[in-house]
Amino acid sequence: MKSIVNILRILTGLLFIFSGLIKANDPLGLAYKMDEYFTVWNWHWASPFSLYLSIGMNVLEIVAGVALLLGWAPKFITRLLLVLMVFFTFLTGYAVLSGIIKTCGCFGDCVPLQAWQSFVKDLVLTAIILLLVWKHECIKAVLPLRANLFAVLFSTGMVFFGQLNVLRHLPYVDCLPYAAGKNLLQQMDPPPGSIPDSVAIFYTYRKAGQNVVFDALHFPADFDESSYEYVSREEKVVRKGNAEPAIKDFALYNSNKTDTTRQLLQASGKQLLFVAKDFNGYKPEWQELFVKLYTKAREKSIPFFIVSNQPGDVEEWFNQTNHFNIPVLTCDGTVLKTMLRSKVGVVALQGATVAAKWSDADMNEAVKWMNGQ
Repeated sequence: MKSIVNILRILTGLLFIFSGLIKANDPLGLAYKMDEYFTVWNWHWASPFSLYLSIGMNVLEIVAGVALLLGWAPKFITRLLLVLMVFFTFLTGYAVLSGIIKTCGCFGDCVPLQAWQSFVKDLVLTAIILLLVWKHECIKAVLPLRANLFAVLFSTGMVFFGQLNVLRHLPYVDCLPYAAGKNLLQQMDPPPGSIPDSVAIFYTYRKAGQNVVFDALHFPADFDESSYEYVSREEKVVRKGNAEPAIKDFALYNSNKTDTTRQLLQASGKQLLFVAKDFNGYKPEWQELFVKLYTKAREKSIPFFIVSNQPGDVEEWFNQTNHFNIPVLTCDGTVLKTMLRSKVGVVALQGATVAAKWSDADMNEAVKWMNGQ
């Protein structure tokens, strides 16, 4: 039994560390997933705390996994993991039963799992942790007490400050469809060899005061337009395909409300999209860097666009107040969250391919990119 317990201890610890590291790579992604739950539950008061909860959850998950691997405070750690698993199982179970939330975010965007897959995984893991709680006395410390304590505290600091670094810059590994190297036009098309949804047309007619519904292949034997009164026609998906593109809702509208997405992406050469999500019209702290960036783009004759979900405020501050006269494109705020894990930043395009991305803290790198460095 001791050998089994220690094998399960190692596997469980590694799984918690792996899961936590993937989410710590993108704490904003987990915060957005928390916001999704809060919105469904009508807990709007909790949304301002979602990022703090995300950072804390990632730290707790990784540190608990490290502590379990080291055999540090096994009675406390196994019970802590059990509490976490009960919470996670509740979330995934809710996602499965409600059908509202399609993915739970358990492994972030790098390892997407459907809700039912996450729920089954959580049930199995909960059973394993129950065994570890029961047999916690079989778990022995791997290192001396002070060394174990140092390792736990060190991992806590590393995970915490690592996430702060991600928030200032961008995720270490970008697993989203707008990542550098991705061709956005290809990401907007169904994958090659995919199967589209199978759709059937259903007709509703009224006969003798009752509605009769049938498809094109099963007309009633006594069908006659004199006795059947047409009501409606509806298309229904009878077999779900797998032809969903990675990017489904990316659209850029100009000031005339015209969709310019494909026109922009079909252009050749370098282009810069300056993303200003939730721009409020106040003087930004990145103004000096922006001027440097825009000046270099004009010098190099590189097309430059501002993309925002607040086009009115952007137009007023950039073009009316400061006279930059830059084209402003409107994009949905949720799409901008996926495109760039920063409220302000730069997306560099080479044709339809994302060449690079930078947060506002790294806009100098965009200048270097334009210089070919």
